[in-house]
Amino acid sequence: MKTIGILGAGTMGLGITQICAQAGFQVVLVDIDQAIVDKTIGRIATIIQKVIEKGQAPETTKDFVLGHIKGTTNLNEVADCNIIIETIVEVMEVKKKVYTELDAICRPSAIFASNTSSLSITELAAVTERPEQVIGMHFFNPPQITKLVEVVPAMKTSEETVKAICTLAQKLGKNPIKVKEAPGYVVNRILTAMMNEAVAILGEKLATVEDIDTAMKLGAGLPMGPMQLADMFGLDIALQVSQSLFKEYGLERYHPHPLLQQKVRAGHLGMKSGRGFYDYSKH
Repeated sequence: MKTIGILGAGTMGLGITQICAQAGFQVVLVDIDQAIVDKTIGRIATIIQKVIEKGQAPETTKDFVLGHIKGTTNLNEVADCNIIIETIVEVMEVKKKVYTELDAICRPSAIFASNTSSLSITELAAVTERPEQVIGMHFFNPPQITKLVEVVPAMKTSEETVKAICTLAQKLGKNPIKVKEAPGYVVNRILTAMMNEAVAILGEKLATVEDIDTAMKLGAGLPMGPMQLADMFGLDIALQVSQSLFKEYGLERYHPHPLLQQKVRAGHLGMKSGRGFYDYSKH
């Protein structure tokens, strides 16, 4: 388990690439656009430089991490990787196409791990000739900070694959929990219901954004309120997850509130856009 391929250079791909490289793994980061790959690696360098400047890491850290990352648009570059962690767009047909291509080029022993929390791992595994080596490995945003990884065996995933992914998670400084395959797993099922209810309370003008967050932090002992969490998560992602869970379960608690949909349509996506439930443009 020396070389890891990361598919997708978005927010999750960035964080997972960074923690894998910091742990000493050789990482091959793949995306369809070289400019995105280069930008992501540049952001990793900036993040680490800030950590160094705060005295939280030695001066050699940046060179060490960047020296363990290779960025490319060529999927064939992951052919010799031991584990592939996929973080690409949450569209089943796109993922299936990529998994079919991976299956043809990767070594027979390679494990394919998907970061999805809403799509079926079993369905992805079915397009490969190695369903026993396909598994869910769900990180949380930001991967550099959050300690949990949900490990999700598909119908035919072997126990050896489960053990390998749990071991990898631990080497990355994470606490893995084994979760039965079901849309949303554990965390997103609970968080989505909570965030939807918080948005409903805001929509009914029962409390302000700030007071909702204060109530849940002081009253429920949460480290972060649901509105701030939604902004960090990304309101577009929160909406996507909510819609997916509502489609799967048909439960009202997962039905996205119109206010959330309105925010997304307006381009108010949270921290990443500068505005969500809070305004970040002044910071």
